[in-house]
Amino acid sequence: MDAEAAKYIGAGLACFGMIGAAIGVGNIFGSFLEGALRNPSAAQGQFTNLIFGFAVTEALGIFSLLVALLLLFVV
Repeated sequence: MDAEAAKYIGAGLACFGMIGAAIGVGNIFGSFLEGALRNPSAAQGQFTNLIFGFAVTEALGIFSLLVALLLLFVV
């Protein structure tokens, strides 16, 4: 296998982390909405947890994009 082809395959595999981040963000917001509809008075107290979970999940997706870009352009 050519080294250039292996680089593209590795970068493509590194992008699977972004799929996981998208699924995670969907789960976080879906769970928040489900809980907020069941108990609207407690929704405001959980909003900070929602934002924190979103930030951490999105940071992992951006990290996997960074790894893919490093594989493409640096290695």
